[in-house]
Amino acid sequence: MAAPTTPADDRAKNDRAENDTAKNDTAEPTEKKPGALETLRRGLALSPELRVGLGGTLILALIATAGRVVVPIAVQQVIDGGIRAGVTADGGSAAGDATGLVNLGFVARMVMLATVAVLITAATTAWMHMRLARVSEGALSNLRIRSFRHIHDLSMLHQASEQRGALVSRVTSDIDEISRFMQWAGLMLLTNTAQATLAMAVMLFYSLPLGLVVLVTVPVISSTIRWFQRRLDAAYVVVRERVGRMLAVLAEAVVGAPVIRAYGIENRTRQRLTDAIEDHRTAATRAGRLSALFSGTGEMLSASVLALTLVVGSYLAVQGSVSVGTVVAFLFLVQLFIQPVQMLGEAVNEAQTAVAGWRRVLDVLAIPPDVADPGPDGHPLPTGHLDIEFEDVSFRYPLPGESGVDASGPLALRDVSLIIAAQTNVAVVGETGSGKTTFAKLLTRLMDPTEGTVRIGGVDVRTVEFESLRDRVVMVPQEGSLFQGSIADNVRMGKPDADLSDVRGVFVDLGLDEWLDEMERGVETQVGERGGSLSIGERQLVTLVRAAIADPELLVLDEATSSVDPSTEVRIARALGRLSTSRTVVTIAHRLSTAEAADRVLVFDGGRLAEDGNHAELVTANGVYAGLYRAWQRGTSSGDSRAGGSGTNGGTEPGGQNAAAMPT
Repeated sequence: MAAPTTPADDRAKNDRAENDTAKNDTAEPTEKKPGALETLRRGLALSPELRVGLGGTLILALIATAGRVVVPIAVQQVIDGGIRAGVTADGGSAAGDATGLVNLGFVARMVMLATVAVLITAATTAWMHMRLARVSEGALSNLRIRSFRHIHDLSMLHQASEQRGALVSRVTSDIDEISRFMQWAGLMLLTNTAQATLAMAVMLFYSLPLGLVVLVTVPVISSTIRWFQRRLDAAYVVVRERVGRMLAVLAEAVVGAPVIRAYGIENRTRQRLTDAIEDHRTAATRAGRLSALFSGTGEMLSASVLALTLVVGSYLAVQGSVSVGTVVAFLFLVQLFIQPVQMLGEAVNEAQTAVAGWRRVLDVLAIPPDVADPGPDGHPLPTGHLDIEFEDVSFRYPLPGESGVDASGPLALRDVSLIIAAQTNVAVVGETGSGKTTFAKLLTRLMDPTEGTVRIGGVDVRTVEFESLRDRVVMVPQEGSLFQGSIADNVRMGKPDADLSDVRGVFVDLGLDEWLDEMERGVETQVGERGGSLSIGERQLVTLVRAAIADPELLVLDEATSSVDPSTEVRIARALGRLSTSRTVVTIAHRLSTAEAADRVLVFDGGRLAEDGNHAELVTANGVYAGLYRAWQRGTSSGDSRAGGSGTNGGTEPGGQNAAAMPT
């Protein structure tokens, strides 16, 4: 049991979290991450759907952008061509009255032109947003599906090394950030860049000196943006990491609620969640503070450019170098030029958050699966009964940060060679850490051996397509894992096309129809989230039926009778007996009564296959198995004396054999 934490420990942990966050914000990472442009390039290459119709969307963006500069041009034309053109040299009216100051026809034409431009701009902008939303949501939906499938393709080792909430956040919140970027920030960056470029081109056309005054401010603006961008990138990477950690802690707290209450560790759990939330708040506040500084700096730069333009423009107008209409139009054009700067802070925030999220998704997709499906290039398992062969098989668990291929950890299994004939009932025994669970995972190809070859039906399992392997080889774990839905829904996972009568028929075949009739709605009884409406033993019964309806040729069982009541244990034992008929069965035996009934017993010790034979032979050999058997017998006798003949771990099995668990 872990030692309880003290307030001083909690403070030290919080201080370390603060220091880690600060380092991530300011220090160079030890492993250089790809830049924003490289991340976008990789992301677009991974989601080619985002490029569908991109040309048309860009054309709409250019039309919408061009429409915005029509109004300043119209203003200049109205002032210089519609108002001042009607004024004589001595300041009087050309027509002798007030209406002569304005060329109403010319003004009306300019107003009409500006109105049409505004309407076209609004229509093309709406059309552009709709196209982009449709394309981006379709592409990102495919990215979610691909990410989810890839996470499932990763080995059990990698999934166990990752926090669940961190993996979930890759498919949910990280891709949500990309969606917001594609539909808003990305479009804003695109249109604002085009708008600023077009506005500058018109300004240079109107007045080269005044346009250059605005243009010389671009390096200052660009360098400022770049300075903030680098820091915002680092800040939002930390924010996304804190989000993943927070979701992981929250998921553990929700899933583990019964254990938390049972052990009275609510306060410690709340503290862990509070610390995770506080870490996220600290990182988000730091990023928000930097963002606010960026936005304020943008506002200051915008006001400075506008003031500089007004001063220089007024001077040039007095000198006669530019017209009054040109100066007024410049004020509008400068607004169109610096407006992107005013909005760039928020857009860059979204962009940096999206890039950080996209980078995390790409990092997961870049992890090669340790156990790869050969797919159509693979071989199906041969028809008929299946034998098993291990040839010089060794396995190392990877150290943190290693892949299964590069694993350099200690050997969990070493130099195992054996052949199991088809339709043999084999028990695998050994103390905890002896290698028996690793043996079962290699047999079902949840992992691949570091060295050697595993063959089923004479075929290397690494060359067998997953569909064939999962159809013919089924593993029933020690803890029955169920999904939201009915009993029938969970059983049909073994055979999706089975109807309710087929499901009930399997319960009858395994002698479990009496138990099923005790359920409120039979096979349509809801099991609840993670099977929480059923007991541990009842969940195990459903998983056995799920395995039976799949009708595999090779059945691997992680025996699960040490945590159930005696009546359920009898049902499980009876169902296992019927399920094991006419197929190859490998059982990780936690009770030596199971080994007694097996055709063959494999004894693992320290990662090696220490002994191989039947129960009687191994007891007589007086080796590792005999020692385990004697310890089991002592535990059985002790349990009988304490509990009046009932084993300490769940009563007796049929035939009066006490079912005490094997000591580990």
